[in-house]
Amino acid sequence: MLKAVIFDMDGVIIESEPLHHYAYHNMFKDVNVEVNDALYESFTGKSTINVCKEVCDIFNLTETPEYLVSLKRKHFEFVFNNSPEFDLIEGVLDLIKDFHQNGVTLVLGSSATMPSIERIFNRFDLNPYFIAKLSGADLKQSKPHPEIFINAVKASGFKPEECIVIEDSTNGIEAAKGAGVFCVGFDSFHSKNQDYSQADLVIKKFEEINYAKMNALLA
Repeated sequence: MLKAVIFDMDGVIIESEPLHHYAYHNMFKDVNVEVNDALYESFTGKSTINVCKEVCDIFNLTETPEYLVSLKRKHFEFVFNNSPEFDLIEGVLDLIKDFHQNGVTLVLGSSATMPSIERIFNRFDLNPYFIAKLSGADLKQSKPHPEIFINAVKASGFKPEECIVIEDSTNGIEAAKGAGVFCVGFDSFHSKNQDYSQADLVIKKFEEINYAKMNALLA
């Protein structure tokens, strides 16, 4: 029986990739590095600090990862506050409400920093639906390591087999499966070169799933 749903945030609840793309690439310019598309796509699902550590290592930068994080955050805050098109992904609020109305416990497991999570949750009034929000930036390991989803399952109060994860990235799906949780892969219009082969179910629109369907799959 389905007892808890663990949502990723970026690419699942919000489509912030265009904002992150803007922020990251402006940060890359600030430190004079050129990150090609393949390398950038490999960062999907990883926390900002871990991405910045990789960039520092790959390009032998003298700047610290923390400094790169501060640059990226500055650019992200600018575009977040000035983009009129930024909104929830179509259908996700209805799905959140459907799970919530059926008594399902909702937990967020995102690689985003907690300030970024709080900013999104406050802007779109999502706090009433979720009992816990976990940030990968607060953990030792980043996706694809399963730590964040192991902790999210614990936060839900239920067993892994009573939970599902909704993820959009290769790294996130691998993390969910590493935690022993049924994973729905969200292959959206915005997804780029992500591998959904490990997902238990792949969808392209949130209208394809609801509480009744997911509960039946876990029964």
